[in-house]
Amino acid sequence: MVALAAMTVDSAIAFLAQRELVNATAAAANDAATEALSDSAFYEADQIELSAAAVEAVAVDRVRALVDETRHHGLAVTAEAIAPAGAGCPWTVRVEASSRVDELFGKALPGSSGQVGVKAQSTASPRQAAGEC
Repeated sequence: MVALAAMTVDSAIAFLAQRELVNATAAAANDAATEALSDSAFYEADQIELSAAAVEAVAVDRVRALVDETRHHGLAVTAEAIAPAGAGCPWTVRVEASSRVDELFGKALPGSSGQVGVKAQSTASPRQAAGEC
């Protein structure tokens, strides 16, 4: 019975850490989809384009600001701006994050590393007034 309780606690720790990453990547993708808009493309050519460098910088900063890195060991964050697939299609931002979190009771089990890996991925697109993909 104690072993089941220990596994439940460790599963809850992993689930909460994964949800934290999901929330952080979703917020980062939304922020990057709006903050990384190319001003010159928007104001000079009336087009929506994303700056790949700005997408990466905004997304990584947001995830790191939202995630407790004392719990998430080896936090890795990647972000990319994906160009439209065709006319009328929006740009897409994809943010991925992964880390390892400590188990509370797993450390005591033989063969356990005492940590569990968690991953999350989110996407967002800047909204366009008209056009179909």
